[in-house]
Amino acid sequence: MDLKKNIVITFFIVSIIACTTTPKGVRPISNFDINKYLGIWHEIARLDHSFEKDLVEVYAEYSLREDGGITVINRGKNPSNAKWKEAIGKAYFVNNENIGSLKVSFFWPFYGGYNIVKLDNDYTMALVIGPTLKYAWILSRSTNPQGDLCDEYFAEAKKIGIADEKWIKIRDCI
Repeated sequence: MDLKKNIVITFFIVSIIACTTTPKGVRPISNFDINKYLGIWHEIARLDHSFEKDLVEVYAEYSLREDGGITVINRGKNPSNAKWKEAIGKAYFVNNENIGSLKVSFFWPFYGGYNIVKLDNDYTMALVIGPTLKYAWILSRSTNPQGDLCDEYFAEAKKIGIADEKWIKIRDCI
């Protein structure tokens, strides 16, 4: 019985740690400033996954928590019924607060990696990669960012290994 219990506990711990690691070939940014990152980010594009299935007008809002973490509120509208879906989670830095590598949980005790791999100096656009290359987002402060800036972020994602045709484009770049 103890061996079986130890195996289950070990599997549980390993699966939690594996979900918060950085995927191979992905390097989170350094010189990250969480205070500049806080606020609302609009989803420009994402990879397909079940928890945002069919949602449009998706955005995330980040704010500081009293415990030093970050509150994450994700919202998106289902166009078939015009109802908004909301998920509230929390995020914490994985290591150093100057590195754009966080772990995010919408369902405790499970966390997923949140790796900011490209971010412009003005904190207006970001490329975020999850715990694997199956999860990625291009975020912007603007609902319709400049096309050349969008192209830069799609090109960076392609260098990392995300094919152009995998993206679901939520908002238009102008």
